Amino acid sequence: MLLLVLVLMTVALISALTAMRLAIHGREVAIPKLVGMSPFEAERAGAASGLQVVVERQFYSADIPEGKIMTQMPPPGTKVRRGWSIRVAQSLGPQRVAIPDVTGGSERVAELNIRRRGLSLGSVAHVNLPDVPLDQVISQSPPANASGVSAPKISLLVSDGPEPPTYVMPNLTGQPLGSAMLALQDAGIKVGKVSVLPAPLSPGEPQTVPVAPSAVSEPSAASMIVTQTPAPGQKIVAGSAVNFEVR
Repeated sequence: MLLLVLVLMTVALISALTAMRLAIHGREVAIPKLVGMSPFEAERAGAASGLQVVVERQFYSADIPEGKIMTQMPPPGTKVRRGWSIRVAQSLGPQRVAIPDVTGGSERVAELNIRRRGLSLGSVAHVNLPDVPLDQVISQSPPANASGVSAPKISLLVSDGPEPPTYVMPNLTGQPLGSAMLALQDAGIKVGKVSVLPAPLSPGEPQTVPVAPSAVSEPSAASMIVTQTPAPGQKIVAGSAVNFEVR
């Protein structure tokens, strides 16, 4: 009887493992070859295998006709689950659009010029330059009148103007709020939020319900600075704001 029970348990375990494996692999399909198809044909081929086709990018190509799929990921033959997405790139055919020169103008004007020609704006990077006006396009990629361009996108490098001066935050704790505000204003630094802390409890005084700092009183020029943000020693850019807690 014991041997019979062990045999039956073994058979049941093997059957369960086999059924599980069939259930898992039964939902797997092979990725079809989509390169050379139109997006409609690719979607129909993917749907026949329970897969989705997503056109992610478009590139110029002298070899693949316009409108056809030129690359796909995952590659053909890969085993995946039903419902998987196949990411494809579509060919725009040979490059026919001239790359305009958008340097020297503003970022907005450059974007309008790019889109008017049927191109797309790529990435936009910014850099501080002391001798270039704010918002002026310094360079572009690909350059003007470039040939053999792969993607219909133009990326820009835009000037943010001269870099604002930076300061090391001084330690203003223990100083009157009025004198600290004057010193910060002379350096081009703004005073942000000023919160008034409740007065500390005297020894033996019972603890009461906390009062919100803003409801205690209004700060005055003689209020003493207890904390500051940013902390002393941190770098701060001109035009930034400094917050205080005072008593």
